[in-house]
Amino acid sequence: MVYTRKDVSTLTRTERRRFVDALLAVKRRGEYDEFVRMHIEYYVPDGEGELRAAHMAPSFLPWHRRFLLELERALRRVDPAVSVPYWDWTRDRTATSVPWTEDLLGGTGRGSDRQVMTGPFAHAHGKWTIREAVTDGEFLTRELGRPRSPIQLPTRNELNSALDERVYDTSPWNSTSTRGFRNKIEGWGSGSGSSAWRNHNRVHRWVGGHMLGGASVNDPVFWLHHAFVDLQWSRWQKRHGGARYLPDRPPARGESQHGRIVARHEKMPPWGVTPDSLEDHSAIYRYA
Repeated sequence: MVYTRKDVSTLTRTERRRFVDALLAVKRRGEYDEFVRMHIEYYVPDGEGELRAAHMAPSFLPWHRRFLLELERALRRVDPAVSVPYWDWTRDRTATSVPWTEDLLGGTGRGSDRQVMTGPFAHAHGKWTIREAVTDGEFLTRELGRPRSPIQLPTRNELNSALDERVYDTSPWNSTSTRGFRNKIEGWGSGSGSSAWRNHNRVHRWVGGHMLGGASVNDPVFWLHHAFVDLQWSRWQKRHGGARYLPDRPPARGESQHGRIVARHEKMPPWGVTPDSLEDHSAIYRYA
């Protein structure tokens, strides 16, 4: 049965509670930390000479779509009525708007150490201990908006600049690709400040704390953020007549990206599924 992912700002009080309770249950079972470990493992920069599946590569979108589905399946084993909501960061743009409320994700971290002190994921409640990270510390951290060096969340116009791209991705298929929807939405730019972090990437920077780097899954907002990015892939396909994932064939032996990216019909680790099998989600879920 097809289920629905909703805008987090439209969730009822009961839907918020059930989503939070399911997340806490997955964490309590030890499953959640497996997701954190997986993302750390597959966060491979394009400066390293190995296969990139999760980031800085064409498979950024299908990899995270499958990743979201795996988390959603874990949540629905706890409560079959739960799905991952999405956070529209072009509209809910402040540190006090949804989803940063007491009954959802809590707010920003305190000034001294960025520790999140409010909401169900605050360390003081004893239900959300950080066990898998690239730095020490058992508490969740955030720095919404980076008050000491402020940045703004991406705007609707900045998002549309990605959606207007006619092709999915282009050579060299990494963080330096200057054309293509994938890198415009993933957000690797040049220069410094906001121009170096667009769309998806700038949201990670705006949240700060654990959302910086491979251990970003430790912050539950990761899933709401990526659900919105996933929605943009669907919208991009509709805008461009069902345009397909690229590359459709793997780079040839001797090319710089040979063996380093996943082509449309190649199996994507760790699940052994192909990007083309994930291009259409309509038989699994829809967006409200």
